[in-house]
Amino acid sequence: MRFYFLQAEELVNKGSVVASKFIDSATAYAPKVIGAIVFYIIGSWIIGRLGLLLKKTLKKFDPSLQTFLISFFKIICLVLLIITIFGILGVDTSSFAALIVGAGVAIGSALNGTLGNFAGGVMMLIFKPFKIGDIIEAQGVAGTVTEQGVFNTTLLTPDNKTVILPNGPLSTGVITNFNTHGNLRVDISMAIAPEVSIDKARTVAVQAMLSHPKVLKDPAPEVSVMKVGDGMTTLAIRPYTTQGDYWEVFFGVQEAVKTAFDLNGIAAPVPHRVIIQK
Repeated sequence: MRFYFLQAEELVNKGSVVASKFIDSATAYAPKVIGAIVFYIIGSWIIGRLGLLLKKTLKKFDPSLQTFLISFFKIICLVLLIITIFGILGVDTSSFAALIVGAGVAIGSALNGTLGNFAGGVMMLIFKPFKIGDIIEAQGVAGTVTEQGVFNTTLLTPDNKTVILPNGPLSTGVITNFNTHGNLRVDISMAIAPEVSIDKARTVAVQAMLSHPKVLKDPAPEVSVMKVGDGMTTLAIRPYTTQGDYWEVFFGVQEAVKTAFDLNGIAAPVPHRVIIQK
């Protein structure tokens, strides 16, 4: 009986020691925990205010760029806030820093091309070489810009195909924007027979272009001689139009000029081949 009494007394003493250590630890860490909670609340509030300030600063930039940069900024600040809180609680943060650096290097290596596209997208959204609705030619593709994202730009070609261009090569390559100055000049080349009067062909072509409802009268359409040779006279036919009507004018004017040439007896060149028999 005495043995069981001693065991119970020993358990009570051990419990008292454990409780005493727990109270001492809680008393020692309570200020740190409270400080960490207060620091998190204040830090979250500051991050929110900085996010609003950044949003006002980026107001003039593209909405998609605003959203991405603000989210990226908040995530970075939140990670730094959490690491700082661990430091307040007495946790060694050097391992966290090494882990973040290692993860950054690994992600950077894996997403090398993607990061290049991101950088190109950011640069184009800032400097705006084109905007949605513009007709551009880049990377060997011509079409209307339907979407401009951080990583890719989407074009709609005249034959109704959707082409997605990565922003990295797009930002470092040559971009031809047909809409920068508002009015677009449509470049068309058509050939006539060498014996046809150039003045007559020019007059007929200009009248045909002006008959098209989408061709502007100011600037006036132009007809110039591009090349003489190879059994033909090649004319550069250049009407002007407004944004959005480029392809309608491009195809419509060719048909109108061809029909006018036929009605006025302006012949097209006839291909011929000289065969020399030896």
